[in-house]
Amino acid sequence: MMSLYSPGLNKEKMLLSACILVLSMCVSSLSVAQLSNRPNVLFLAVDDMNDWTSVLGGYRGQVHAPNMERLASRGLLFTNAHCPSPSCNPSRTAILTGLHPTTTGIYGNQQPWIPHLKGVTTIPGHFKSQGYLTVGAGKIFHHSNNSNPREAWHEFRDLERVPRPADFPSAGIADRASMLTVDWKPLDIDDADMSDGGAARWSADFLRKDHNRPFFLACGIFRPHLPWYTPKRYFDLYPLDDIVLPEVLENDLDDVPPAGREVAAFRRIDHELIAGGGLWKNAIQAYLASISFADAQLGIVLDALYESPYADNTIVVLWSDHGWHLGEKNHWHKYTLWERGTRVPFMMMAPGISRPGSVTDKPVSLLDIFPTLAELCSVPAMGALDGRSLVPLLKDPDRDWDHPVLISMYRGQYAVRSQHWRYIRYPDGSEELYDHWTDPHEWTNLASMPGLEFIKKRLGRLIPADPAPDAPERS
Repeated sequence: MMSLYSPGLNKEKMLLSACILVLSMCVSSLSVAQLSNRPNVLFLAVDDMNDWTSVLGGYRGQVHAPNMERLASRGLLFTNAHCPSPSCNPSRTAILTGLHPTTTGIYGNQQPWIPHLKGVTTIPGHFKSQGYLTVGAGKIFHHSNNSNPREAWHEFRDLERVPRPADFPSAGIADRASMLTVDWKPLDIDDADMSDGGAARWSADFLRKDHNRPFFLACGIFRPHLPWYTPKRYFDLYPLDDIVLPEVLENDLDDVPPAGREVAAFRRIDHELIAGGGLWKNAIQAYLASISFADAQLGIVLDALYESPYADNTIVVLWSDHGWHLGEKNHWHKYTLWERGTRVPFMMMAPGISRPGSVTDKPVSLLDIFPTLAELCSVPAMGALDGRSLVPLLKDPDRDWDHPVLISMYRGQYAVRSQHWRYIRYPDGSEELYDHWTDPHEWTNLASMPGLEFIKKRLGRLIPADPAPDAPERS
């Protein structure tokens, strides 16, 4: 496989990807017998879910998420998995095309990929070209800039509008600019009345039907993306008096370079309004409720799978597009290169390949999903992809694995996460370095400490010298 981060390969990679797409479409149709030997794929996505999930031990391990726990007990849990970018559109575009933002130029939410990446295939499009029945519901591609390629699907149920309470905005935030996007409230409605409930039940109904060829079923759950509206029973799981604030260091940003402090200051107003308004615990309660609501919808789909004749021949992959800050680093939202912004829930169950209840702390990227599914399902290899197959880890989670992960935030800001370290470099050359074996909160920046230059140099090799220029923004 070509090295992802060699300078000058962006155009060549995209051209090769387009050529592979054309070749795959020209392959003669596979016989029913050949297709029947291939596994199905259940592709589950959640939005803005950080590592507070119980399977990753976050929030004291006390988040109610029994369905994610059950899936982890049946497959491989990746405890050191990271998004390609801490923002919806660039992350999802990278995951679904298998191409890093530094290859495509899709760095932000305002850059639609479809008109820019002509000829580039996607995971569902590739599986459709190989004879799979491809169907989906909810948020898979980014939802706000027409990024869902309709030709990739035989059938797709779109994400429905999020219901707003009658007293919107409801959280009591004292700034109109913020309360239009940051809002929460328990609702007296059923799960099925939420758009995520509809997507989950549509997907479950699909699994209850007979299908004469392998399928690729994608179900995207919008929660815990803002606004945090869920049925009241999920708020009741987390009494306000029991809510614990995240551990923060008062002077945490003192050793962070100015470029990093500028990152932390983005959307600072939201954190100041929430914390200063006495709503910090309320917001955390709403976020936790949204995680549990999302987990319950995943359970609807997983129950249908486990009860179906497809249970023993279906690969399940669950991922979140990026993390989320709730006050750490004096920051609210995503859009950072720190651990809370990039570490995500990620697990995979591959019948006959993965061991039930297995865990690995090896660093992996969500870019690795595409080549992994291609290998597991015996579809033609996509040689231009930027990730690598995780099948070796599925077979042996403890094997040697020296593959640090590159994360980008806009063009020129990068993090590299290894099993031991997180290295961050900003456009002005300023740096951060954190030792995760002794400093999991990333409170002590070691970038200027003598004797660690070799660590920065080794990890810095993954940062491309000539990243793709910014793709055009939508008008």
